[in-house]
Amino acid sequence: MPPRNLEDAPRLTAPSRRRASSIKVIAKDDTNGEKLVSKKTDVSANRAGSITLGGELTVRRLGYGAMRLTGAGIWGPPKDRAQALAVLRRAVELGVNFIDTADSYGPYVNEELIAEALYPYSNDLVIATKGGWNRVGPNQWTHNATPQHLREAVEGSLKRLRLERIELYQLHVPDPMVSFEASLEALLEMQSRGKIRLIGLSNVTREHIERAWKLTPVASVQNRYSFADREWDYVVDYCEKNGIAFIPWFPLAAGQAGMDAVHRIAEAHSATVMQVALAWLLRRSPIILPIPGTSSLTHLEENMGATTLQLSQSEVDELSGVEELTFSR
Repeated sequence: MPPRNLEDAPRLTAPSRRRASSIKVIAKDDTNGEKLVSKKTDVSANRAGSITLGGELTVRRLGYGAMRLTGAGIWGPPKDRAQALAVLRRAVELGVNFIDTADSYGPYVNEELIAEALYPYSNDLVIATKGGWNRVGPNQWTHNATPQHLREAVEGSLKRLRLERIELYQLHVPDPMVSFEASLEALLEMQSRGKIRLIGLSNVTREHIERAWKLTPVASVQNRYSFADREWDYVVDYCEKNGIAFIPWFPLAAGQAGMDAVHRIAEAHSATVMQVALAWLLRRSPIILPIPGTSSLTHLEENMGATTLQLSQSEVDELSGVEELTFSR
């Protein structure tokens, strides 16, 4: 399934929370963008701890998913290019050193924005991208994980990101018309040529991971997952057992029962519902690497505040026990 828009998710933040956490104040400028008007903040990705990908790359355990920095329907350039660039730069300032993207976001636009905003890159910044899913129009996705396409996709991402090697390259989704092993062998070829460092998977089952392991170590798995969308619980457990990073997308997926619970807990902590959802993910397993995405500077800083939110065990249990969404299982 394609990723979903989280920008309209309710955000509950009491005034006292804003003062206590020193989250930067945001003001609107004359171009309808957002600008920072204070100088310090104590929210940081550093507080999330770290995780090591593939036994080689250590990153902070709260990253940034850049998909929202595109036009409507994940198609074309963002409405406010200047703000998109500012969000990317601010994410790095807040300690984020893992950014997730894909060639299909835009398409191509997302990777180009990352390079425009952040190149030359800091030494510890890991940019993870994906290939194997095409965009043919707004909210339209088509499979293409043929070996030839993946080779071209890797080369295109390298050029757009201005990299000599992609540190983590993920197969975006298995192609039902192409052998899964053939897709992986194309990535292995690019790895042997020094174009890719680590290989990851996305939108896969445990069977896919086990088949991939017969060919290559798997550094990460990126699937849809949240406190109320636990279809991939068994994949999370498998990843934890085998030292594979699990990267959840759509972290606020929840039905009415789940939203009632997360709102109640957010109000108790004077936090946003997204902060609660992210705090639950960080507690769920040490191999989970959340990548909340947003095109808003305000929401970016709020999301980083999840690293300081301490949920009680009873709150964690309550969220873990909410009724799952109907599309789960």
